[in-house]
Amino acid sequence: MNAYKVETVLTEDGTLKLQGLPFHAGDVVEVIIRERAKLQRVEISTPFPDSNQHPLRGKVVRYDDPFEPAVPLEDWEALH
Repeated sequence: MNAYKVETVLTEDGTLKLQGLPFHAGDVVEVIIRERAKLQRVEISTPFPDSNQHPLRGKVVRYDDPFEPAVPLEDWEALH
């Protein structure tokens, strides 16, 4: 069974109008209506103040040899 989700607003007289459904006239469908949960604003607390959250922001970073291997080639066991 495939599911198709659509959100709409109930009119004042209690009717729903669904348009653009991927079904044909005469198809038998099952309709389940759920009330959408109301969104709540949640305050997120961070363990660090904003100024300390990105301590390297604005700092100069320099790489002396960025393509140098981290481990010397003679230490690689796969090469032996």
